[in-house]
Amino acid sequence: MFAAYEWVLANASSFNGDPKRVAVAGESAGGNMAAAISLSARQRKLPLPVHQVLIYPVSGTDINTPSFLENAKAKPLNKAMMLWFAKHEFRNTSDNKDHRIDLAAADLSGMPSTTLITAQIDPLRSAGETLAEKLKAAGVPVNYTNYDGVTHEFFGMGAVLSESRQATELAAADLKKAFSRDVNVAKRTSP
Repeated sequence: MFAAYEWVLANASSFNGDPKRVAVAGESAGGNMAAAISLSARQRKLPLPVHQVLIYPVSGTDINTPSFLENAKAKPLNKAMMLWFAKHEFRNTSDNKDHRIDLAAADLSGMPSTTLITAQIDPLRSAGETLAEKLKAAGVPVNYTNYDGVTHEFFGMGAVLSESRQATELAAADLKKAFSRDVNVAKRTSP
């Protein structure tokens, strides 16, 4: 995943892109990957994304949060499924301590401005809310919105859900603002 980000920075001009205006975005595990790219860019002292859109990201490893307990049997994502994913993704339990997985435990200072979207009926909601709070505490501009009455994966259901359309419009508006900011902001790297 990080190799793709490096490639975009190095090759953006070849497809009429602007390497000073690159953002990352993702849903669920992809939201985790987007934030991990930002963390890795900061660690490697490469240009950070100008913005990150994290849609119900996997951002913590605690399976006893309020939303995990409330949504233990929810659909389409529930506690049993998350345990299955962890069992098949991680080599051992120490992988859970990696800050690219447990984002809320990472040093979040200097991260790019963030749009963070969660869903009420989602075991990942509490960890997403915690991540938003920790980003704000680290001085990162965050636009956090939880959508009531919807489930994990609602974001792509704009044809049938007004909440999906609202979330998509929010993400697009925040990206547009980030892309229109002074390009000198995009040049920043970790101190």
